[in-house]
Amino acid sequence: MQHAKLLSVLFLSAACLSGFTVRAQSAGGWTEKKAEQWYGKMDWLNGLSAKPANPINKEEFARQYNGNKAAWDKAFAFLKNTDFTRLRPGKYPIDDENVYATISEGPPREISKSKFEAHLNYSDIHYVVKGKEQIGIIPVEKVKSNVAQEYSADKDIGFYTTDEGKFYVAEPGIFYIVTPKEAHNPSNKVDGYDGVKKVVVKVRTIP
Repeated sequence: MQHAKLLSVLFLSAACLSGFTVRAQSAGGWTEKKAEQWYGKMDWLNGLSAKPANPINKEEFARQYNGNKAAWDKAFAFLKNTDFTRLRPGKYPIDDENVYATISEGPPREISKSKFEAHLNYSDIHYVVKGKEQIGIIPVEKVKSNVAQEYSADKDIGFYTTDEGKFYVAEPGIFYIVTPKEAHNPSNKVDGYDGVKKVVVKVRTIP
């Protein structure tokens, strides 16, 4: 009888440990090499013709995507299947507040290199559908000591100051993925492009 109880306890312990290990691997088991291999296959695009821009935290994106695949697939399907020339500026629910898009149109601002924003609850997909703009990106780790405005949980945004952010051109055909690991500075002017229409798809993050 005691032997049977011992076996039962050992079995339950092993099962719990196994379940914990599987969850840990699925949530945080991404190495740089593993993420690079997964990312490079581009299966996650699901036929979207627009391509991801190079500055991306592949390891964190792999973790976020595979931990919330259904939401990311809806986000990319929205970009793939939507005729944005027909949509006016505004907010467009895709999956309630789990995935939604905002569309804006107008003149970009004069470039301001010092103020970068970051989020905790959402990752962003920045996609310009008309015109060009500059977007700055820098790891939050590099700016976390330079807080310009404390994080607001209501607005899911905090601001940092830095002169070290790197700027890239956002234009039709490419998109930028920004996770909570990155601070970013979007909507900056590119000379010769006074009108920009862009989409930002927000995807709720996993812890």
